[in-house]
Amino acid sequence: MTEETELNGTAVFEADQLEAAVNAIARGELVVYPTETVYGLGANALDEDAVRRVFAAKERDRSKPLSMAVESVSAVEEYVPVTDQEREFMQEFLPGPVTVVVSASEEIPSELLGGRERVGIRVPDNEIALKLLSRTPPLTATSANISGAESARSIPELDEEIRADAAIVIDGGRTPGGGSTVVDVEREQVHRRGPLSDQITEWLATQ
Repeated sequence: MTEETELNGTAVFEADQLEAAVNAIARGELVVYPTETVYGLGANALDEDAVRRVFAAKERDRSKPLSMAVESVSAVEEYVPVTDQEREFMQEFLPGPVTVVVSASEEIPSELLGGRERVGIRVPDNEIALKLLSRTPPLTATSANISGAESARSIPELDEEIRADAAIVIDGGRTPGGGSTVVDVEREQVHRRGPLSDQITEWLATQ
């Protein structure tokens, strides 16, 4: 088998997985997808029932909010209002391993917010994730693991319960690991330090 054939085969396999994942999300089902940190558990973030399925699959406390992922910085404003400062920050640091906490709109289900009025936004720096998001509504952006368990960096590391609950698992190989830095730009607060946290702190200090 030539290298070109192998590459073409991989591309076809990925396309089939993406198509199946898009269809599963449209049905309100769960999918596992790769990101630039760990594997995520995705469902339509604007569908209350789908969001509930994510909480159930992860055995996650409903009072703990979920973030949502979109395909680009420009797409963020289709779903939530952002300030000029937040927009400038996103243009600087997204796509990337950063979750930006902003005011939620009425379009965002209360189930996603855990009783809060703000929502975390992700634009993952992963080609497969972005291809998926370009064809779906915003997706839940949460690690594909049972709450309290280790996050999965590869498909073999997925919890069996997560595998069973996901309609589709997209294999994007081994991911870098870690977690995103969580920042509230408007309030100039870094809630969780991670990748780029030093640069983010410096950026906030100049505002």
